[in-house]
This record gives sequence, structure tokens and C-alpha cells, in this order.
Amino acid sequence: MEFTAAQIASFINGKIIGDENASINGVSPIENAEKGQLSFVSQEKFADYIFSSDASVIIVSEKFVKEGNYKSTLILVEDAYLSFQVLMNLYQQMREEKKSGIEQPSTISDSAILGENVYVGAHTYISEKVKIGKSTQIYPQVYIGKNVKIGENCTIYSGARVYDFCVIGDNCIIHSNTVIGSDGFGFQPTNDGYQKIPQLGNVVLENNVEIGSNCSIDRGTIGSTIIGEGTKIDNLIQIAHNVKIGKNNVIAAQAGIAGSTVIGDWNMIGGQTGIVGHIKIGNQVRIQAQSGVNANVNDGETLYGSPAISAGDYRRNYVHFRNLTEIVKRISELEKKSKEGTND
Repeated sequence: MEFTAAQIASFINGKIIGDENASINGVSPIENAEKGQLSFVSQEKFADYIFSSDASVIIVSEKFVKEGNYKSTLILVEDAYLSFQVLMNLYQQMREEKKSGIEQPSTISDSAILGENVYVGAHTYISEKVKIGKSTQIYPQVYIGKNVKIGENCTIYSGARVYDFCVIGDNCIIHSNTVIGSDGFGFQPTNDGYQKIPQLGNVVLENNVEIGSNCSIDRGTIGSTIIGEGTKIDNLIQIAHNVKIGKNNVIAAQAGIAGSTVIGDWNMIGGQTGIVGHIKIGNQVRIQAQSGVNANVNDGETLYGSPAISAGDYRRNYVHFRNLTEIVKRISELEKKSKEGTND
């Protein structure tokens, strides 16, 4: 698809400097953009590219524009990054054609209820008493267990599995090979080994949740494992039984959250973070990558390390750790001098 600078500016309420008929047919990072491409500048460290880039059109935050001659056509906006996101969303909507109807072969129970304009891809299995809201897209080779409820405008990509009795809200996205509602890791030790504890609960995804690929979210032993509205979960993440995650959290890849932990709202959890079970994490907490959290966390804290402590304390302590060999050597020399002085 090809667009002119004037068309792009109309989508984001931008002001044009240069040729409003300049056309683009692709996008690129500003560092290597070429003629015919669109890029953007939203950070000061990239501001010099406004003068040197070969991009045909550049979306620029107004504060970075100075007097001078520009090779490219500029579109001035308040926040170039947000404006570029708006354009990318529009482009995605144009590029991705919504499907509807049922592809064959697929298996759908007679007791399942499908809303208007639902798409079911080939080789998908939908069990009894499933309810699926209108305009939801279920791609090929998906398994939907019995009594599952799925809201409107959801997208479930190929290979995902949703076990019995789970509930998915509106506008949710589940990427390939993720499992929603697998058994929690519940076993009782006995003289004969480990006795499996039945996992009778479910998983609830509230509205506007996105789950990356290859994640496992376990059902509650009793009750629900809950992922709150607007939360975004990266790839390769394990969430154990009866975990409750609040609204608008972001959790990066390879994090693991043990059972019955409660997490508040608007938290940022870095990649490879490990969180023990049965603790509470407040709101607006930042946990740096590879941290290990083993105690309750108050609102607004920033943690780092394993076991995780205040990020500021960790960084200060780490400076000493890097110099530990030299520090030990100096202490040893001081002790030696102190003993020599005592002997004298």
C-alpha cells in the first residue's frame, strides 16, 4: 500500500513541512531509512537524523525541529512515538482481513453457541457448551474445552489450548501454543510417593488481556487463577494456580509466578523474574530482570537482585562486590599491620 504525506498527516493531525505529495510504501527505523519509506524521531539522540535521513517522510516530535533545510518531508506532531503507534495500528487493521465462517475439517459440538461473524479455522476442536462472542477469530488447530466462555473480538492463534471451564473476556489475544487452564502443580507427599491433588478451579482472563506464545497459566485448585484487565504477558511465562494479577501489568519473558501470589495494578515485571508463592506485591512496582522476589512488596518499590532488594541498594552493593577481591586484600593488609603494631 502507498500513502502520501498529506494522507498520513490527516490520520495523526500533523503539520507538514515539505512536499505533501511525497509518497511512502514502507516503514523503517530512522538509522537506515531509505527513499520511499516512513520513519519517526521521538528521542533527542536521533534528532540529527532529521537532516541526514534518506526517508521520504519523517514524523517528528515538534520540540526537535529547528531551522534548516530538510531532505525529507516532515510531519510535526506533539509526540512522534504515539503518533507512529496510531499509524501502525491503522496499517495493521488494513492489512489483516477479518475472517468469518467455519473451515473444514473442524469439530464443533452441537451444544456450542457461536456469535455473529465468528471465524473457526480448520482442524479446530470446540467442545460442548462452549460460548463464543461475536467477531472472535479462532485460528486452525485450536482446542477449546467444555463449558469455556470466550468474549467478543478475541483472537486465539493456532495451536493454543483452552481447558474446561475457563473464561476469556472481550478483546483478548492468545498467541500460539499457549495453554490456558492446565493443572496446577499440586501434590501431597505420602509414604508411597506424591498423591495428585485434583485441580478443580479455572482461569479467568479479564477484558483486553494479551498472552504471548508458549505460556502456561494453571487453573486454580479451587477458585480461579485471575489475569486482570489490560494486563500484557510476554512469551514463555509460567503462572501457577490461584495467582491473582491485577490490572494493566506487563510481565516480560521467562518470568515465573508461584501459586496463590497476589499482584496489584500497573506493575512492571522484568524477564526471568522469579516470584515465590503466597506473597503480595503492591501497585506500581518495578522488578528488574532476573530478580528473585521472596517477600511482600509495598506500593511503588523498585527491586533488583536475588533475593530482591531495593534497586538502589543493589547497585551500590554491587559496586563493592565487583571490588571484593581488592577490598579483602586491603583488609588483610590492615589486619597484618595491626598485628605487627601490637607485637611491637
